[in-house]
Amino acid sequence: MKIVAIVINTSWNIYNFRTGLLKALQEDGYSIITIAPRDDFSEQLEALGFEFHDIQINNKGTNPLEDMKLIWALYKLYKRLKPDVLLHYTIKPNIYGTIAARLAGIPAISNISGLGTVFLNQGISSRVAKLLYKATLRFPSKVFFQNAEDRALFVESKLVKDTATDLLPGSGIDTIKYSPSNLAKVDSADTFLFIARLLKDKGLIEYVDAARIVKAKYPDAVFNVLGAFYPGNPTAISPDEMLAWEREGVITFLGTSEDVPALLAQADCVVLPSYREGLSRVLLEAASMAIPIVTTNVPGCRDVVDDGVNGFLCKVKDAEDLAIQMEKLIMLEQAQRVEMGVKGREKVVREFDERIVIKKYKETIRDVFTNR
Repeated sequence: MKIVAIVINTSWNIYNFRTGLLKALQEDGYSIITIAPRDDFSEQLEALGFEFHDIQINNKGTNPLEDMKLIWALYKLYKRLKPDVLLHYTIKPNIYGTIAARLAGIPAISNISGLGTVFLNQGISSRVAKLLYKATLRFPSKVFFQNAEDRALFVESKLVKDTATDLLPGSGIDTIKYSPSNLAKVDSADTFLFIARLLKDKGLIEYVDAARIVKAKYPDAVFNVLGAFYPGNPTAISPDEMLAWEREGVITFLGTSEDVPALLAQADCVVLPSYREGLSRVLLEAASMAIPIVTTNVPGCRDVVDDGVNGFLCKVKDAEDLAIQMEKLIMLEQAQRVEMGVKGREKVVREFDERIVIKKYKETIRDVFTNR
């Protein structure tokens, strides 16, 4: 039995975004190993029949000695487990896991799901990250990207050869789990929902500023925020900032949830004014549930929204334009909002269903074994 190992920076990520792929590979006869830092979802991965191994990854650390230790730990683990192919996701597994895989003589497949803060904010960390990508992306059998702009940027910057790359429609959406709900409101358009890590790069400041503008004209409009704090990130929003916005009455903070579909079903519109994404998972989930979207006209967001068809696009870092687009949604007739949701659902089923991702991974893994 051939062994496929998946390496990501959190067990939560594997459980929430990759179990469809892993189950499909398991059904095809592969033995599945999951490698990530232990968290509340590690046992759930084991309950699904996946072998789990804990590895310590400091997602926010930049200490070279710590990163060298990570390479050594991954190398030892790979040599002991002897997987036939490795699937790497997120920046440190993509870089340091790839080095360890090369040393261990195991083929690897990388997935660049987004550029992250280090690329959005030009500086020493960005230059170092690019150098590391250039040094390591020579080795994977395939490097997947989730939007054409990210792929072009890496190729044009000579970080990876074009022939080694391919495109995926994100992590793929389970369109049955994320299906339109009868609980979704269609008789009004006054409840907006922002879902993301609580970072400035996600456009949270613009969302709050736009909420102030809209509420001045539509006092009953509700602006909810769902997401986790991300201390240590240079663009992180602090709990004190969030509390101040709540006390002002401009937003309602929902914290985090293990049942995101239930909260999506209560929203009239999902808003993500992000500065850039790989391919926004939350926008795909919203569209799959036939919920209209307002998001920025940037890579990874505009891929999900056809402007005026299943949502509206706004200018990046522009709260006034964001407010204009949200007001457009409020002013639509009920039938128009319903049609917008239907068009979004059709787009996700057609372009972003997880079966498309699974098929591409299966083909790539087969190619790896054929070419060994």
